[in-house]
Amino acid sequence: MVLGKHSGRNAFRTRLEELGHKFETEAELNVVFSRFKDLADKKHEIFDEDLQVLMSESSGEALQERIKLISLKVCSETGETPTAELVLSVDDEEVSGSAIGSGPVDAAYKAIESIVDSGAHLQLYSVNNITSGTDSQGDVTVRFEKGGRIINGSGADTDIVIASAKAYLNGLNRLLEPEVREHPQAADV
Repeated sequence: MVLGKHSGRNAFRTRLEELGHKFETEAELNVVFSRFKDLADKKHEIFDEDLQVLMSESSGEALQERIKLISLKVCSETGETPTAELVLSVDDEEVSGSAIGSGPVDAAYKAIESIVDSGAHLQLYSVNNITSGTDSQGDVTVRFEKGGRIINGSGADTDIVIASAKAYLNGLNRLLEPEVREHPQAADV
């Protein structure tokens, strides 16, 4: 079943339930449905694979996002050095940065690092299309290493540079989490 921007909440919920996803609350459904509508504005047709990515991104919300992407602007022109300008929210404070790079993704990553200076080393960068067509979402995976700790990040968007920035920030937010997390039931003991 293919959904689109005119699909309603009931069709959306029904299709996700057919794919095995359940919503605990209406608020949870509203968050994912809002993301669906944003994606539907960019893409003509939303496939099951797109819905799976929306759900996987939503299930990762337990991750505390100390660094969030507010805006990103890149410029890439034949014969010119690519540039990136961005605004991040770092611990709820908006910070701007810019950088040049060998390509728009490299420039975006350097602009992020100009703000956060993570000290992490990028070991892997991978892009895969989620569906076919030029309006497909790009699914980006990155892997960082810092102090012997290996962290993966992921992001998806119809714009590959935005997907790349989302993946990078997802990885950095994971890096900022404590290595050992207390088990949720341990506090009850």
